[in-house]
Amino acid sequence: MADITGLVLPFFGLILIGYVVARWKQMPADALGWLNIFIVYVALPALFFKLISRTPVEQLTRFDFIVTDVGTTYAIFGVIFVIGWLGRDASIPEATLQGLAAAYGNIGYMGPGLALLAFGERAAVPVALIFCFENMLHFIVAPALIALGGKQSQSPGQVARDILLRIVLHPFIIATALGFVAAAMHLEPPVPLQRLIDYLAQAAAPCALFAMGVTLALRPLKRIPAEIVYIVPAKLILLPTLMYLSLSAAGNFDHVWIQTAVLLAALPTATNVFVIGQQYDVWQERASATVLITTLFSVLTVSALLYLMRSGTLPGDLFP
Repeated sequence: MADITGLVLPFFGLILIGYVVARWKQMPADALGWLNIFIVYVALPALFFKLISRTPVEQLTRFDFIVTDVGTTYAIFGVIFVIGWLGRDASIPEATLQGLAAAYGNIGYMGPGLALLAFGERAAVPVALIFCFENMLHFIVAPALIALGGKQSQSPGQVARDILLRIVLHPFIIATALGFVAAAMHLEPPVPLQRLIDYLAQAAAPCALFAMGVTLALRPLKRIPAEIVYIVPAKLILLPTLMYLSLSAAGNFDHVWIQTAVLLAALPTATNVFVIGQQYDVWQERASATVLITTLFSVLTVSALLYLMRSGTLPGDLFP
């Protein structure tokens, strides 16, 4: 248990430090802007490129893994969407945000750092594949369903163009694509450039976690939404459980790949869900509350999951 505490405590400690500092200094939300730009456009892309470029290319084309992961994630999205839309009479845009809250984990800020600390560099490829393909689908599903629900005035062509640009120009996806090319062609950056990439990659996780804590502090919990009753267990328990069962049954995957996918599935709701809600003026306050509440509960659930994995209580593959 001591090694799990040593792994999780610094990780969530960085989030707590960001939260405490933000509450203490009372800085405006805009003050976080440049740090977020550094994380999203520089540090995390450097980390993805570094890890992917060093991976044998045959490991980067496991489409059976990709299809199983994305299919499982969107099975949970579909269930929560239907509960919100039909069970609670939410509009399609509101049900979309509820579905994303249960399926869109913090795989960008929290995922890489925690997976690499827990499982080493062998977790790099599944992290990158999960991030790229899940995010591409998130970028498609959110604007498409919200447009279907009548929450924006753009034409279908404009929506499609915006979706394509968000996918093609996303810095994480660009960095991963460059990593694919470097891995396929066995390219290595010159030593000075590689050192710069290494420095940036090392800064990614600490900066991202600190920024997440600040973000949570700047969005105080005003009320607990009723949807929390089914979104929290769906995100923190049902999704990782179904991911574990699906990947165990789907194929002969490396145990680290399965464990990485399960860990990423168990992460709390991504702050991007709030950003999407803010962008389309849908479910904003409840999205912010969901991010905060799932993050608080994930301290316990993620710690318990890591303990089960590291102790061998939860085998790497349920159906070897």
